[in-house]
Amino acid sequence: MECHACPLECGADRTSSRGACNASERIEVALAQLHHWEEPPISGTLGSGTIFFSHCNLHCRFCQNYDISQLGSGVEMPPERLSAVMFRLRDQGAHNINLVSPTQYTNQLIPVLEMTVPRLGIPVVWNSNGYEKVETLRRLEGLVQVYLPDFKYFSDELAMACSAAPGYSRFATDALLEMLRQVGQNRYDDNGIIKRGMIVRHLVLPGHVDDSIRVLGWLHEVFGPSLQVSLMVQYCPVYLAGKTPGLNRRLTVKEYERVLREFERLGFENGYCQDVSSATSEYTPDFDGSGL
Repeated sequence: MECHACPLECGADRTSSRGACNASERIEVALAQLHHWEEPPISGTLGSGTIFFSHCNLHCRFCQNYDISQLGSGVEMPPERLSAVMFRLRDQGAHNINLVSPTQYTNQLIPVLEMTVPRLGIPVVWNSNGYEKVETLRRLEGLVQVYLPDFKYFSDELAMACSAAPGYSRFATDALLEMLRQVGQNRYDDNGIIKRGMIVRHLVLPGHVDDSIRVLGWLHEVFGPSLQVSLMVQYCPVYLAGKTPGLNRRLTVKEYERVLREFERLGFENGYCQDVSSATSEYTPDFDGSGL
């Protein structure tokens, strides 16, 4: 069966070959653990039950998780076993089940979620790069309660240069609209943990402040100031970034401050901003197969 789950439309028969994302039909997972470094409404006090999937439908030259997204570190995870991992994380106290980079396995994850969500009792978070097809996302309605997408680029030229993602802006903007249609405005429990809704992430890249400002402008124009935006400064020149002109350095304080000023000028009411000290690989998990 040809795979058309994501915008790459590679048409691979993943029963006998790997797709453009380098994933086969079998789900592969690199790590499952309680994670405390997400946004406060996601991590809370007890942690988010994160499951990091191997491979990715983007090919970001600066990916901090490149050893699993690009090099494919991970182990095969049958559906029943993956469901059991979700229940185990819940029983360890996780506020939610956080599916990290799940897009390339959407078709395979839907039956897992169908068997798990009715008995899970905590939200499922779809933590993706934003490069999604609306038709595929619609199949997740009712199975995902919280969307945590990136909106990486406004410029498709930049998306191609950095991530080999044709039409990224069009697909991401359509995806965000579909995500919000499904889950509506954010809702929280008494402890401020998100139960339903959407938080949009954007990583500021060195030398591309203007693109970040265009991203913020679109988000404000379409969703208004109440949208929760997570403005990220944790860029590090890892993987192939050192060989990529313009990406072979860290973000400067002056660059980030310029984006922050625009963030504040637009009047976002519920955003999150990182300190420049977070621009380190220290917060990248050790993908050692824990929790599998």
